[in-house]
Amino acid sequence: MKQGSANAGATSTRAGLAGTGLGQAVAVHANLSPAELATHAVRRGEARLSEHGALIVTTGVHTGRSVADKFIADDPTVRDEIAWGPINQRLDPAHFRTLRGRILAYLQGQELFVQDLYAGADPARRIRVRVVTTGAWAALFARNMFLRPTAAELADFTPDYVILHAPQFAADPAIDGVRSATAIALSFEARTILIAGTEYAGEIKKSIFTVMNWKLPGEGVLPMHCSANVGPAGDVALFFGLSGTGKTTLSSDPARKLIGDDEHGWSEDGVFNIEGGCYAKVIDLSASAEPQIWAATHRFATVLENVVADPSGRLDLDCRTLTENTRSCYPIDAIPNAEPSGRAGQPRHVVMLTADAFGVLPPLSRLDPAQAMYHFLSGYTAKVAGTEKGLGQGPQATFSACYGAPFLPRPPEVYGKMLQSLLRRHNVQCWLVNTGWTGGAYGTGSRMSIAHTRALLAAALSGTLDNTPFVTEPYFGLSLPQHVPGVPDHVLTPSRAWPDPAAYAAAARDLATRFERNFVAFAPVVDETVRAVAIRVAA
Repeated sequence: MKQGSANAGATSTRAGLAGTGLGQAVAVHANLSPAELATHAVRRGEARLSEHGALIVTTGVHTGRSVADKFIADDPTVRDEIAWGPINQRLDPAHFRTLRGRILAYLQGQELFVQDLYAGADPARRIRVRVVTTGAWAALFARNMFLRPTAAELADFTPDYVILHAPQFAADPAIDGVRSATAIALSFEARTILIAGTEYAGEIKKSIFTVMNWKLPGEGVLPMHCSANVGPAGDVALFFGLSGTGKTTLSSDPARKLIGDDEHGWSEDGVFNIEGGCYAKVIDLSASAEPQIWAATHRFATVLENVVADPSGRLDLDCRTLTENTRSCYPIDAIPNAEPSGRAGQPRHVVMLTADAFGVLPPLSRLDPAQAMYHFLSGYTAKVAGTEKGLGQGPQATFSACYGAPFLPRPPEVYGKMLQSLLRRHNVQCWLVNTGWTGGAYGTGSRMSIAHTRALLAAALSGTLDNTPFVTEPYFGLSLPQHVPGVPDHVLTPSRAWPDPAAYAAAARDLATRFERNFVAFAPVVDETVRAVAIRVAA
């Protein structure tokens, strides 16, 4: 076995393969440093370097997650607690074992890269993860993304979960019981994750988040698809939102310390980051608007997925040739003001982000705890043509429970009730922020100014709005500030931003109807306070 450098904490051959089911007659590179992994990736033709030393990779036909190919083994020990359905598809345990055996046989003849890592900055709640992959760049991705043990911790590392990552292996539906050649299969009983037929590295990241979404609620901890930062006074803010709503951008604030950009746990001790890195969407990334993410993207050993560069390695972050979903993966310490512990106290503010492409939601509104529960379970945003394959010309409303439905093995109301309880016990102020369109829908209106959004958040988080008059708008029951420094008054009220009030009213009623229809499934499982604030369209 080829070992990593001493400062990378190289493991022994036995430790590098323990818990994987693999034999030892395999070329294995365990816990290599970023420089070593980048060297191997270039040597093997997996990647090339940008002019700043970032690793540029392409992921073929899969440039995003394969949601329809995600499975959970139907083990008797977990069967009654899983929210089975299109997101959590059942896989017969015998089929899981068959697929695992076939992947293990495939891996026996490969040059392998192993990384031993943690998920969870709170030592009492973390899990130990062993990633075994055929790709040096995928190993670097995992090393950037998760928490890195010390040399002393690596010396006695036993994994809680093992990821067998075989992106070039094709599953067989007839043999493996899956849908296609691509499969992401998780067994809580075997504590193993199988990833086959896709090179998109986000599957590695989100598989572990799924594990944490299973584990933490049983310990009284709420797992959250959110970013988090903390101000100089220790005031913690959480930013919930789906991809493209601005979680990473808005939490990377030079005036506040970044706790993490995507996944957190909330316990009675406070907030902790689940990860040790960032996975930023970088299409149209601007050095002026997002300087911290820009700098992290232009650094050695950052992994750039499907980002286009010229022959000299100069990046073109506006190019959509490969996908709209271009990504940059870097360790969180690439952000200068990151909180090194990945932990902070109880949140003072919760911000729920939406990119409303219909242009009717206000740029900022205040939510009471019942409204926060409602919008958390709704998990609304909107997608537009160009962001995903198969979308038509107009906006498409998307409702993803808890702002992360694809990663929730338990029913959404489990997480929603935990959030509602935490908000009330800790007296947290909640906000709904629209980073989407204003003055009209996508195609006629304009994208919300990031400068205005930052001004709104600064006012909300600093307490400036505590004594500001608010009014209630008629379609969604949202409470809107009448004046915010640095933001034109007409922007604060969407009906005033539209040139045609009747067109705004029609669009608002249409979106309200979508909210109403989506919430029908949740009405029976929430309390009366939440049902009372549910959006309803007048007959």
